Amino acid sequence: MKWKTLDGGWNPYLAGALAGLLAVASAVATTKLMGKTSYLGTSTTFVRAAGMLECAVAPEHVKNNVYFTKEKVQVDWQFMLVAGILLGAFVASRTDRSFKLEAVPPVWAERFGSGVRRRAVFAFLGGVVAMFGVRLADGCPSGHGLSGMMQLSTSGFVALCMFFGMGIVVARLVYGGRRHE
Repeated sequence: MKWKTLDGGWNPYLAGALAGLLAVASAVATTKLMGKTSYLGTSTTFVRAAGMLECAVAPEHVKNNVYFTKEKVQVDWQFMLVAGILLGAFVASRTDRSFKLEAVPPVWAERFGSGVRRRAVFAFLGGVVAMFGVRLADGCPSGHGLSGMMQLSTSGFVALCMFFGMGIVVARLVYGGRRHE
């Protein structure tokens, strides 16, 4: 197996295998260390971060809010995983020289124009819709898919199929079904 693709990026099969090993390691380690299994996922980290930010401004509100239990407003291993994903993505993009700052990606500019404000509004609204769905489902489809498939759970397979299926549908709707390189 080659470590890199033709364009110098990471081999997706290798990256997938490493993510699978990380998911198994997280389940085993948390079971042994905490006495309960905690699966690989990141969506609750955003709730924790919101709780921490709110604690800085209105600690009484967080303390009296049933949703923010003591265990939710803390830095834990999943919080550090999110920090590691951010740092790892940065290091990987610098290593393969693909890192670049761009306010509007070329594929977006081709379809919707190069306006930064419009891109920012749609990115924000997309984030709001995604986080609403994630919290409604008590986790994101990719987390449910990774953890569920690791347990051979039917709902995990369904979540992952829906995640990718709807991603394809939305991409075709947004970008008009054209292939972009």
